[in-house]
Amino acid sequence: MQSVEKRRRGATVVAGLVCALLVVAGLPADAAPGSPGPSADEVARASAEAREQDRRLGAATALLAEAEAELEGLTARAEKLIEAYNGELVRLAQAEERQRRADEQVRAAGAQVEDSRRAVAALAAQSYGGMDPMMGLMADVGGGGADAGYLQRMSVMAHVGGGQAARLRELRDAREVLVVFQEQAAEAYAERRAAAERADAAKSAAERAVAEQVAQTRRLAVERAVLERRADAARSTADRLARERAEALERARIARERAAQERARRAALRRERARNGVRNGDGGGGGGDGSGWASGPGSSARGDIAADWALTQLGKPYVWAADGPGSYDCSGLTMRAWERVGVRLDHWTGTQWTSGPHVPLDRLRRGDLVFFGRITRNPGDIHHVGMYIGGGMMVHAPRTGDVVRIAPIWRSDLVGATRPT
Repeated sequence: MQSVEKRRRGATVVAGLVCALLVVAGLPADAAPGSPGPSADEVARASAEAREQDRRLGAATALLAEAEAELEGLTARAEKLIEAYNGELVRLAQAEERQRRADEQVRAAGAQVEDSRRAVAALAAQSYGGMDPMMGLMADVGGGGADAGYLQRMSVMAHVGGGQAARLRELRDAREVLVVFQEQAAEAYAERRAAAERADAAKSAAERAVAEQVAQTRRLAVERAVLERRADAARSTADRLARERAEALERARIARERAAQERARRAALRRERARNGVRNGDGGGGGGDGSGWASGPGSSARGDIAADWALTQLGKPYVWAADGPGSYDCSGLTMRAWERVGVRLDHWTGTQWTSGPHVPLDRLRRGDLVFFGRITRNPGDIHHVGMYIGGGMMVHAPRTGDVVRIAPIWRSDLVGATRPT
């Protein structure tokens, strides 16, 4: 006996040939009659567009991720700049305080210089009758002039008393202190100005960096949202077209199968009526002659008669425990078929399995019963039966919700065949 796998491959070839014959008969292999659905090219183009949109979305997502990462870096940098700005504000406050103290020191030193000048002037007026010989010298305090006038005034100072000299030194020292404080005040002012400028620059840089990156991130987010919508739309279109095409192909397959079964049913009916002496056929017209599953001309073998009658029941619904005439289960159909030629079978696969000799699968003839399930001591483990019609095919009542139809015999649970007697 050849292997079940080899037989299964053979049935696949036969089924392909049957489909090819149906295509030649006028039903397209890839479209349902009147509603072909999207073409394979349309589905392919839609799928390619969906992949392209997904690619663009992936690129945009990567860019956005980079932008968000850069934003995090810039945010950290901005925080540093903000803290730098805060530090500059602290230094600015310190510089302003130093300038304030320097200004106070300048004012105090200026007052001290004025007091010393007045004291020296008063002494000079007392000593020289109102003439102030110290004025010219006072103008040179701290200057260290080397001209002849200065030397002359120094000679005058030699005659001035110790009290006047002390006053003059106080004036000179006050003037020097004033100059120092004025320089410190100028430095404090310049430092305050520089600190303020640094603080403003740091603040502007932080705000500008963050604003630019936020704008870029938002722009990329908008672009990604647009691409997401486009990608979703493209995927939806591709899925819809693929689904519509699959539905159209399924409708076409069902239509082809029904047409083939109808032709087989009519051919079987014509043969049965011919056997009974009816010369004009069933009046159905058209269609093939079912030669793939028919007996030879003039054949009256009981198996052929049973198979042809079973084919006339194609399309009738499966109903559990039914045995005709409007509906059948699997063993009810085979029981009624063999009943046509006078062989009585039980309405049960368990005893139909033992209703005659078992036949090797490579020697099957039309009308032989093929069984499915498991061979054990329990006959109930054989759960399905069909009737062989030739070419590796059978007619059977499959299951609830289905109809009597033609199908390959090569299934994984095929266990053997019986020829009823």
